[in-house]
Amino acid sequence: MAFIGIDLGTSFIKAAVLDLESYQLQHVQRIPFPEPIARLEPFKCEFDPNHVVTAVSDLIRQLANFPVAFEGLVMCTQMSCMVLMDDQGKARSNCIGWRDQRALEPHPSGSGSYYEVLKRRLSAEQKRELGNEMPPGAPISFLFWLAEQDKLEPGLIPVSFGDFVLSILCGSSPSVESTNAMSYELLRLETLDWHKEVIEELGLEKLHWPRVRREGEVVGTLRIGTTDVLCYTPVGDYQCALAGALLAEDELSLNISTGSQVSRLTSHLSLGDYQTRPFFDGKFTNTFSHLPAGRSLDVLVNLLSEFPQSSGIPTAGLWEYIARAAEAVEHTDLHVNLSFYPGPCGDQGAISNIRERNLTVGNLFRGSFENMTQNYYDCALRIWPDRSWRNIVFSGGLARKASLLRKIIQQQFQTGSRLCPLEEDTLLGMIVLAQVFSHRAASVQQATASLRQHFAVESST
Repeated sequence: MAFIGIDLGTSFIKAAVLDLESYQLQHVQRIPFPEPIARLEPFKCEFDPNHVVTAVSDLIRQLANFPVAFEGLVMCTQMSCMVLMDDQGKARSNCIGWRDQRALEPHPSGSGSYYEVLKRRLSAEQKRELGNEMPPGAPISFLFWLAEQDKLEPGLIPVSFGDFVLSILCGSSPSVESTNAMSYELLRLETLDWHKEVIEELGLEKLHWPRVRREGEVVGTLRIGTTDVLCYTPVGDYQCALAGALLAEDELSLNISTGSQVSRLTSHLSLGDYQTRPFFDGKFTNTFSHLPAGRSLDVLVNLLSEFPQSSGIPTAGLWEYIARAAEAVEHTDLHVNLSFYPGPCGDQGAISNIRERNLTVGNLFRGSFENMTQNYYDCALRIWPDRSWRNIVFSGGLARKASLLRKIIQQQFQTGSRLCPLEEDTLLGMIVLAQVFSHRAASVQQATASLRQHFAVESST
């Protein structure tokens, strides 16, 4: 028996057969995530939700062709994406993605952007209760923008993308699991339920708020072949990736991909001047997210690619050249600040201290890696001041392919490190969760221990 795993990622939608006996991923399928709807206003980033439902259905049909008996389906989803549904189960909006920045438009009051007005509406204590995150590209921001423009129809249900997809496929009422609910930035972490006072303060009380579930609850069934397969409530891809990294409480997580996060797993809720997110087994993470990583590096890579691409020259080996050039530079005095997008490190990137001999590809990317490393170290000290972590756990596509970056980070942190056992960290995380949902393991912690033993997880020095 096996599970189907679906990852609604930012770049790809991935599906795989999850073998719960061998802990292996089989028949991995992936397709590009649909492109945003074109010709929208500049600040908006929306997707046709039906295109994603169709894509997921196609992937499930592909897996159904393999001679496998399925007992369940687990899903993780890119967080902070939202669809408004009605009580008839129909989409009443496009999917608004986390790259949407409409909240940065000027508020008609003239007192700054919608986002600035939103933040002033909430007290410091309320922000802490919500997890101290609240980026412009989150449902709290989208919904406030819509409410202020009187574009929110009473009774509509704000639904995470994964929950929307399963609701359509299973014909069930939409709900949301707490790791996804927190990305609305409207979940009170102490109770793991909606923060009613904040909802009223922002004029969102007329919406119908979905039920908040715990991980492992069944939301419906889906006919696959001749079998009705149990579908479990989708979880956040951030938490799923940490589960796939087989993270322990004495390890510091660095997930480095399009964006990056520094995270610490804790057994109790501890609110502070960092972001706090629910995890599985009643645990939490203290974290800093949206740190500059692959998306910011792409700004530099695209600059280097501009001329050869305009001349029809292939650039397929560009990243390999960049890696070799950066490896050849032991240290650089070229200062790079990768904060090209708003985040905890600022919103004004820069390249400075340029000299005649240091403005090279090797220096530029060595400086970029050193800037990323310093960001991670500064954030790590804020969530773990005594530096008592045993080692670093690297996950994410960029962390895996950029060995020089890992080396620089390890030197800065003066500690051992290890990579996530598999490149597909979210799909491995779904194996961990499926072990629990199918009652093969009593908890995520127990399932993690079994997989650590199976993969002989050890830190390097």
